[in-house]
Amino acid sequence: MSISSANRRSHVVLVIALVAAISGVLLLGAFAFGCLCFWRKKAAPAGRDNELPLRATKLKLRRDDQGFSDENKMSSEEDDLDLRLFDLAVILAATDNFAADSKIGQGGFGPVYLGRLEDGQEVAVKRLSRKSAQGVEEFKNEVKLIAKLQHRNLVRLLGCCIDGDERMLVYEFMHNNSLDTFIFGDEEKRKLLRWKTRFEIIAGIARGLLYLHEDSRLRIIHRDMKESNVLLDRNMIPKISDFGIARMFGGDQTTAYTLKVIGTYGYMSPEYAMDGVFSMKSDIYSFGVMVLEIVTGKKNRGFYDDELDLNLLGYAWTLWKEGRSVELLDEAMVGSSCDHSQVRRCIQVALLCVDMHPRNRPLMSSIVMMLATENATLPEPNEPGGNIGRSTSDGELSQTQSELTVTATDTR
Repeated sequence: MSISSANRRSHVVLVIALVAAISGVLLLGAFAFGCLCFWRKKAAPAGRDNELPLRATKLKLRRDDQGFSDENKMSSEEDDLDLRLFDLAVILAATDNFAADSKIGQGGFGPVYLGRLEDGQEVAVKRLSRKSAQGVEEFKNEVKLIAKLQHRNLVRLLGCCIDGDERMLVYEFMHNNSLDTFIFGDEEKRKLLRWKTRFEIIAGIARGLLYLHEDSRLRIIHRDMKESNVLLDRNMIPKISDFGIARMFGGDQTTAYTLKVIGTYGYMSPEYAMDGVFSMKSDIYSFGVMVLEIVTGKKNRGFYDDELDLNLLGYAWTLWKEGRSVELLDEAMVGSSCDHSQVRRCIQVALLCVDMHPRNRPLMSSIVMMLATENATLPEPNEPGGNIGRSTSDGELSQTQSELTVTATDTR
């Protein structure tokens, strides 16, 4: 019994010794690792303490009725968004802490800043305003839709930043700002857009909408097409932007209805503005308005002819019937080289797009073909939809950068 007891004591002592030895090794390793980290931090270049590298990661988002879930998981593999996630520190460094002189725009979503990343790349950072009533939903919607879309005439989303209450979208920077700064600028600014450039911009917007409506794996209705939502790159190539209120149609769906009409007066189709019904034909109506504005250099909403009591659509229709449509051409282009047959074709296409009845408006595939075919025989347009006389507005209006955006809620 005494020998057995001694053996047990020896075994216990051995176990204790082994545990102590292993613990000592682990403690020594932890100490060495801590010293190594401290040494590396001390050896880092000065001025880089507050900079964090970009993290390239697959942002896992789950689509449901409430938007993106906190679990950051996907409901299906096809919803995987291979999107770059930027650290907040990188965005702050790129925009100089959102300095006032870095601000390049303001929209319903929030302010837009010019940023320069560590590698020199210039980006546009859209920062969600905490005062934005629909900003969170627009942020979710834009990430969900545009991250899956790739086309020469769509602005490219580079990534996003989600940090606490901060929500930001990072886009490629467009050096020539938005189309409205040229079309609705002073005469010298408008002269920079010769007819050839204007026609190429019209055709580019049409190709972008064709992709959204018919050629992408999604069917997207933009719902807020206007010049301020078309950006221009170094070569004046148009890029459709701002998908915050866009909607995706699935399967054989062709129309949808909403109780909450959100858009911009002067561009909304009659059926959408009055009844909340939207479809591809709603975007096509907006496109028609834009074409007339690009041709004339005048806003539909701001234009009024006292003699005929007509807005821009009604005035264009009247001149078209009288065979004088070329008189609509922007005064800033008078005397410059201009293809008048091309101008007349664009005006005719625009009038087809702003038809009162959605069923009469052409599809984007037909529009692209009509614009590209010089000798095509086009249908005769009907009287345009919308108010022909002085424009009036009902509902709740909010003014942003001299634009009137309506949100009208129907309690039906």
